[in-house]
Amino acid sequence: MKQHAWLLFDGKLWQRNYWEHIVRNEPDWNQIRAYIQNNPLQWTLDKLNPVYGQSRGDA
Repeated sequence: MKQHAWLLFDGKLWQRNYWEHIVRNEPDWNQIRAYIQNNPLQWTLDKLNPVYGQSRGDA
């Protein structure tokens, strides 16, 4: 019996070209931290975002 109501998904679930990364030093860690903090801000500009362009008036 399913415990979660997952909807059917007709696409890929995993990110293409995804790989793990070993943090080797503090500058590396700081760069990863900055990416994690700043990346969500880029979502409005991402062409995979279903509402891409609407906030820019392109829709």
